[in-house]
Amino acid sequence: MANTIQRIDQFSQWPHRLALLAALATVPLLFIGGLVTSTGSGLAVPDWPTTFGENMFLYPWSKMIGGIFYEHSHRLFGSLVGFLTILLAASLWFGESRQWLRWLGIVALGAVITQGILGGLRVVLLQQTLAIVHACFAQAFFALLVSLVLFTSTEWQETVTKKSTADAGQVQRLAVLTTALIYIQLILGAILRHAGEWAMLHIAGAILVAVYVVLLAARVLRNHADLSALARSAILLRRLLVCQLVLGVGTYLGKFTEVGMFLNPYEVCFATCHVVIGALMFVTCVTLTLRTYRLVERQRFARQPQLFSKQASI
Repeated sequence: MANTIQRIDQFSQWPHRLALLAALATVPLLFIGGLVTSTGSGLAVPDWPTTFGENMFLYPWSKMIGGIFYEHSHRLFGSLVGFLTILLAASLWFGESRQWLRWLGIVALGAVITQGILGGLRVVLLQQTLAIVHACFAQAFFALLVSLVLFTSTEWQETVTKKSTADAGQVQRLAVLTTALIYIQLILGAILRHAGEWAMLHIAGAILVAVYVVLLAARVLRNHADLSALARSAILLRRLLVCQLVLGVGTYLGKFTEVGMFLNPYEVCFATCHVVIGALMFVTCVTLTLRTYRLVERQRFARQPQLFSKQASI
């Protein structure tokens, strides 16, 4: 017990705090980004990095009305997340002993810079493709931040004894596959939202993701309920799936059917929350996958002794 406390005391909490703060700030950033797309405000501010020729940070609040409010708020929140990521990368570089984690902080810094440039070029070049890439890259960046939250936590500092189990490889592969399917589904969703294409493929993808999430959660809760971290992730993933399906049905009815005239006041909220819950599903599955590799390993069977030995020749 004393050794554990000593390890925690020696470990600086600032990288974890900054990673957590950056990840939490990314959630409203994704929500506002979803509002920008849902309300068609992507080009409400026609220039970048300035805002109507003025310094982005000095643009008066009184002029932030209509679509300008959504677009400019998205830029300000993006700047906040970028600033927090700079602090995170610096705290990891100067205060983290694990070299791979220090470089991962630099990767996060490069990713947030790239994301900002993609968002700006989408405005300047008026390219719909850049909007899709910007949306997909945002999901990957969010997953990276959440991974850094996990890697810098005390949970990841403590020595663990892996659970030996026969299905370790199966649950790990299932987790990786489910994570990949969710990300592909997010890409299909970005294409549908920005280009209005592949609606049926997106629906088919939702069904496939739902099946794999149910299978993954069932396997974890059936065989590894004793691992509380895994069980919590599986339960959260399953609950997020239910919310996502409800929001998906509401978004589809509001956008593609005649019912939309009755749901019109709520369709923007449905669509935007659908984006955010999808992102939370993705990072939850990423977290679950990382924990499967940390907490379980394939059971090693000892070589069985031979039942019969050759009789000596007479």
